[in-house]
Amino acid sequence: MSHTPHELAEEFPEHTDRISELKQSDAHFAELVDEYHEINRTIHRMETEVEPVATPTEEDARKKRVALKDQIAAYLNK
Repeated sequence: MSHTPHELAEEFPEHTDRISELKQSDAHFAELVDEYHEINRTIHRMETEVEPVATPTEEDARKKRVALKDQIAAYLNK
């Protein structure tokens, strides 16, 4: 399987330990991370045309990924 870009460990390399800790201790954070991973993999499948979609659908998915990433970043910077 090809590498999936935009994984959280790559997006926040300085926070990998904190991400692991929060996933274990904060249910809401764990849910955000799970949602992020799901949408990120979906976008990767769209981009590689494993699951081709219309451009607006892909754009909406990217916007959702950015919103989730922003929420995760806010948690990490508390």
